[in-house]
Amino acid sequence: MIPFIALALCGQLIASISQMLLKKSSGTEYPNFIRQYLNILVIGGYGLLVVSMFVAIICYGHMPYMYVVIIEPIGYIMVMFLSRIFFKEGITKNKLIGMALILAGILIFYLPGNLH
Repeated sequence: MIPFIALALCGQLIASISQMLLKKSSGTEYPNFIRQYLNILVIGGYGLLVVSMFVAIICYGHMPYMYVVIIEPIGYIMVMFLSRIFFKEGITKNKLIGMALILAGILIFYLPGNLH
């Protein structure tokens, strides 16, 4: 099961990277409507989302549901750190509070003793 957990975390990273590509594309001006949606950033971003979806389907078929609920919110935390790296976005107090709440929720509801 550990290989599927690692693969699911990689899938979350792939989905987070796809969000970075789509965000980069949204901040770019394009000469026309078609180029706005048919460019390498958008196609790559949605392509990575499809890849992450297939990774998730494979992993979730081999993991207990309790693990899935823990792994999904990790993507929000990854996006925050990737935004910091690629877009130089600040990590504000509210973002840190949000991250702490996500982690607290995981710890409270899914302590290791509750995972079977």
